[in-house]
Amino acid sequence: MKLSFSRLALVLALTTAPALPASAESLADVLVAAYRHSALLEQNRAVVRAADEDVAQAMSALRPVVQWAASHGFRQIDGEESVSQTMQLVAQMTLFDFGRSQLAIDIAKENVLATRESLLAIEQDVLLDAVDSYLRVRNAQQQISLQQNSVNLLGQELQAARDRFEVGEITTTDVSLAEAQLAATRANLAAAEGSLEIAIEAFTASVGRAPIDLDPPPALPKRPESLQAAQAVGRRTNPAILQAQRATAGAELGVAAAAAERRPTITGNAGLSTTRAPEATRNVIGLPDGGSRQGTTSTLSAGVELNQTLYSGGRLPSIHRQAMARRDSARAALLDAARQVDLSVGTAWANIDVARAQISATDEQISAAQQAYEGVREEATLGARTTLDVLDAEQDLLQARADRITAETNLQLAHYQLLAGMGLLTVEDLNLGIPTYDPSAYYGAVRDAPYTSTQGDNLDRVLRAIGK
Repeated sequence: MKLSFSRLALVLALTTAPALPASAESLADVLVAAYRHSALLEQNRAVVRAADEDVAQAMSALRPVVQWAASHGFRQIDGEESVSQTMQLVAQMTLFDFGRSQLAIDIAKENVLATRESLLAIEQDVLLDAVDSYLRVRNAQQQISLQQNSVNLLGQELQAARDRFEVGEITTTDVSLAEAQLAATRANLAAAEGSLEIAIEAFTASVGRAPIDLDPPPALPKRPESLQAAQAVGRRTNPAILQAQRATAGAELGVAAAAAERRPTITGNAGLSTTRAPEATRNVIGLPDGGSRQGTTSTLSAGVELNQTLYSGGRLPSIHRQAMARRDSARAALLDAARQVDLSVGTAWANIDVARAQISATDEQISAAQQAYEGVREEATLGARTTLDVLDAEQDLLQARADRITAETNLQLAHYQLLAGMGLLTVEDLNLGIPTYDPSAYYGAVRDAPYTSTQGDNLDRVLRAIGK
């Protein structure tokens, strides 16, 4: 895989340039950048604000509705024409609906809380993706350094093989083996450079910019004393479970709201209308035959209406059954969410143990492979070993070191996956020290369906604060 000049320059800068304290960035810096530049977070913040407006709309059902209407009419009867204009102002308000409107408000509030938990789940996904991207870049950098060292070492081995061939100690087959091994390692180096390029693109997509100079990972997060303790934390704080709990509560209220649809409604209304029309079209005293005189009539009305649906063709019972089915679905989803959290926490816990065991084993393997390589190489100079033996020993050592790098990356990632499973991979829980989005600010501004200028100004300030 070939790298462009600019990308190759970035690869070399990441792998060979000395660290500059002014430009080096830690994992915390990467997480902060990912949080601030995530379009996915911005999208779901808008979803939360849309859910806030559902509360305002449900609240408005308890308030009067005032409407005006104007009409202009024309009639012609037996050749006589008349024109009328009417202005109406009507106010209508639900006085009592046996709890239907309040249930709608409560359902909207539960949906708001559910969408907030969903936003936290997205925040965890964004931060975990940033951690993964950071670790992949670091892993690729180390693999490139390892492969580059191997290329240099095999270059020396090839030169030594050629020198020994010149003096007749080995055959051309040994030289060809060294050349083949060097070519294979160069191919591995090219693959590692390609992996770094891919990791850089993933990092840029996750964080919003390309990496500059990444610091080594910080100390591993502390994990709970046992798997059961970690799973218990996850069941209490994982946003997926909390979201499912809110959705279940909303579904329970939905059943009550569907049952309340069969109850009566008491509505009050008041109206004022003004009609301007001819009083007569002919035979009006003092007017010529066929004349007319305009008259204005004002009407003030008020009333109370009680209504209830007695038969709906099965629609209301169907709505009730549908609400119960959705409630059952939400309960099952809550149970499944708890099981999925236990699974994710258990998987991360196992991955930590596996990575630790791999690191311990590869450390021993590296130590033994290093001794074996040095011994085989020394024996080869004495003629007791072949060039192939040296190359095999060098390859075993290289593979052990590469496995050690991968195991260390897996260990780091598994710890953060465990935090995510427990619901603790958030800006607040990680103590990143930056202002975070407050969904309650917008909710507080719109929950009462503001119309007055004071509340409108408050809402405008909230929108400006979140950059809208």
